[in-house]
Amino acid sequence: MRPPTALRLPGAILLAAALAACAPMPPEAPKPVAPQITEDTLRVRAREQLATGVKQYDAGDYDNALKSLQAALDHGLLEKNDQSRARKYLAFIHCLGGREPQCAAEFRKAFEIDPSFALTAAEDGHPIWGPVYRTVRATLIAEREAAQGKPKAALPKAEQKLVDGLVKYEAGEFPEAHRLLEEAYKDGLVEKKDQVRALKYAAFSLCLQNRWPACRAEFLRIYDIDPNFDLTPAEAGHPSWTRTFAGAKAQAKKAQADKAQAEKSQKKAP
Repeated sequence: MRPPTALRLPGAILLAAALAACAPMPPEAPKPVAPQITEDTLRVRAREQLATGVKQYDAGDYDNALKSLQAALDHGLLEKNDQSRARKYLAFIHCLGGREPQCAAEFRKAFEIDPSFALTAAEDGHPIWGPVYRTVRATLIAEREAAQGKPKAALPKAEQKLVDGLVKYEAGEFPEAHRLLEEAYKDGLVEKKDQVRALKYAAFSLCLQNRWPACRAEFLRIYDIDPNFDLTPAEAGHPSWTRTFAGAKAQAKKAQADKAQAEKSQKKAP
């Protein structure tokens, strides 16, 4: 006599469980492969950051441009011409921010990376960084010629005193800086941009010595050369001369307006 169906179920269940245990396991899903960071990917990233930095610079977003350009250089994989290009824009940013020493340092690095580095005619003529660029270029040419045993090509007397005065200014030797800058101006700097530059740093040197009336007088002399002169926002906000410059600027603008009004009245007179 066959056992009841209810008594046969446990055996069937055990058999099914055994068969399931013997069945092959489904294959595991493949794990995602982490992206490989290679020199080529980093080089592409550096170029992208350079392009981004230039766009940010063109848009006037100088803080972010500085970060992007520096990040592009930090990879160490840009071609030499791209490295010098990044340094050029860093120099522009520093000069626009009134940080002339950093500006000069970036131009110098650009020349050291690529000896054929040069600004365009329009860039060279810029009133803020053009003089800094030309000073760095002249200094490097003199250094290279001296290293090759060639006689040093001397700058004209006035221009050399301008360079020496700026070096003294950056070193914090303000009385000597003022003396040299005054002499450079009196000796006859050829370019008006250099004349303005000499008087501007002469004024800074005086204000940093708390000689405010003399500092104000130097600022006023600048307006006789360039009626549209102004400091960069970073320079104008310097606590040592912000009020002195603002007063000199207001006085110069009033004198210009009075002169224009007097000339206008003379023309109307019969």
